[in-house]
Amino acid sequence: MRGKRAKKREIKLDRKYSNPIIARFISKVMLDGKKSLSEALVYAAIESGAEAVKEKDVVAFVDKAIDNVRPALEIKARRVGGANYQVPVPVSPKRQEVLAVRWIVDASRKKSGKSFDEILKDLLIDSYKGEGDAVKKKEEVERMAEANKAFAHFRW
Repeated sequence: MRGKRAKKREIKLDRKYSNPIIARFISKVMLDGKKSLSEALVYAAIESGAEAVKEKDVVAFVDKAIDNVRPALEIKARRVGGANYQVPVPVSPKRQEVLAVRWIVDASRKKSGKSFDEILKDLLIDSYKGEGDAVKKKEEVERMAEANKAFAHFRW
């Protein structure tokens, strides 16, 4: 074994909606420890996004956007007999959430031209509708896993 397994830290809930996914979003958006700024950006994005798609519940809007980006499978490199194989593995629900948040925030950081909260809002709306860069990333990862299904027997 490689030492002890890291303890799972409890994620604190966000101030406004007491939702762990929104808290994870805020933490992922935060740069240089400026949490109040990231809170303002995320809250502005999710509230205007929910309003734009006529969703009354902001938390339901975020949950649906995240659900549309969650990957069911991903690939991990396994070394077997001197060769590296891309082995498809199922993704745990916690990791699905982490990847979905990461992909949405990364996609919004790559875009420019508007303010960050506008870009994040547009990406969340696209994810809510099942389109956009984050959903493309999910489909690409799942397509890779499907293409390497022949190596699934290396999973252990």
